[in-house]
Amino acid sequence: MAMALALPALWGLIAAWWTPRGPLTTFQVLAAMAIGLAVGWFAGSWSGSRWAMLTSPVTFAVVFEIFRIGAVGPTVDAPASSTYGVFALVVGRGYHGLVALVPMVLGAALGAGSARRREARAAGLSPDRSTWQIMRGVAAGFTGFALVVLAAFVARPAATEQIAGTDGEPLPGSVAELTTVEAGGRDLGLMIRGASIDNPVVLFLAGGPGGAERGAMRNHLGQLEESFTVATWDQRGTGSSYAELDPTDTLTLQGQIDDTIEVSDYLRDRFDQDKIFLLGQSWGSTLGILAVSEAPDRYAAFIGTGQMVSQRETDRIFYEDTLAWAEENGDDALAEKLRGIGPPPYDRMLDYETALSYEHDVYPYDHSPNSEGDGGFSENFIVAEYSLTDQVHLLGAFLDTFAALYPQLQDIDFRDTATEFDVPVFFAQGAHEAGGRAVLFEDWYPMVRAPRKDLVVLDSAGHRPLFEQPDEFVNYLNDVVVSDEAVLARTAGD
Repeated sequence: MAMALALPALWGLIAAWWTPRGPLTTFQVLAAMAIGLAVGWFAGSWSGSRWAMLTSPVTFAVVFEIFRIGAVGPTVDAPASSTYGVFALVVGRGYHGLVALVPMVLGAALGAGSARRREARAAGLSPDRSTWQIMRGVAAGFTGFALVVLAAFVARPAATEQIAGTDGEPLPGSVAELTTVEAGGRDLGLMIRGASIDNPVVLFLAGGPGGAERGAMRNHLGQLEESFTVATWDQRGTGSSYAELDPTDTLTLQGQIDDTIEVSDYLRDRFDQDKIFLLGQSWGSTLGILAVSEAPDRYAAFIGTGQMVSQRETDRIFYEDTLAWAEENGDDALAEKLRGIGPPPYDRMLDYETALSYEHDVYPYDHSPNSEGDGGFSENFIVAEYSLTDQVHLLGAFLDTFAALYPQLQDIDFRDTATEFDVPVFFAQGAHEAGGRAVLFEDWYPMVRAPRKDLVVLDSAGHRPLFEQPDEFVNYLNDVVVSDEAVLARTAGD
């Protein structure tokens, strides 16, 4: 029995060191399933008791939780009862429990059964054929089959389809691949798609911090691939780059800027273009402004959508507007909770949920004319470009990365720090952008000085205009941005 307890304890210790947030990659998940099954089998076989079905997973879980205590973020912190807290529990501990503990329970049942059969044979007894025994066998068989099916889905690799010509064959000179690029000493995920590698390159920076948008780019912006080579980057701690999050104390704003420039240099070198386009959405627009300010020589132009100006001031306005909305609509519980936590900024990430998660109620508009609906980011989880494990972790990655990086953004206010640019800047905003962002952009835009600046407002869009009105957005890039004289002058040598 001591050995039966020591083995899951040892595996819990190793897993806490290897995967402190639980398995985050396909290999880690399949390894967790296989090792959990083996650990359970040996524990059940050595103990000869079905109690190993309980003691093994409990021992593993206790040791794992104790020794991964250094990991921080909503998916590993103490569970919370809020909506975000429940999501964090399900995609963090819930998924880990499914792929690590269920195989361990099954293994313990099989191991204990094997030990009992050996004992019966040694004693010259006939195997137990009772109804209860048969039911246990059926349950074990069903569980084993379900785990095999799960493993098959987990093992499906992420992939992106080739760009086809009129004959259905891959278009000559096109590119369609999922790869990684080294930035900041880490391998970060990159999706690159385009009808011709001779087209200008655009690097897309997703929102968040913590968002990943391969799904939205594939579902809504396929037309952009006809005129650009589109690089969709999973920033550190997001999407296919979630496994690169830890240690979180090394995830810094300056590090994100440096990573952006490194990825830009990779694309410039690979596609032999002196300057590329940088496209930022929401938090990505903050990161993009900081990157083009620090390294303007890398970029032909910057395009901001859902443009952020000051995270702290936006949050304050959201808080005040949400409190006013709650009072006007008689939602006393929400109003009381908002008053209790006070205005942002907050030390705890989950406090932002109360102040910021009522945007669709406080700033409503009709999404029905748009390509992307009310669900926004969440509508685009299920795409072939992410593995099953990536898809499960998209929300958890958002929560953990947001918690690590967002406090570092509180001193940013472009009205004070970013009004002069050496590169052309273009903005595509939604007519229904939430007030907490729109009023700050309206303050900032007249202050901007650049070789060229331009603004288009898409009439049925909100915070995600490039995905809500993709046709109009692509037309703006093709008809205005790429053909602008200031941009052409910067790319003349490419």
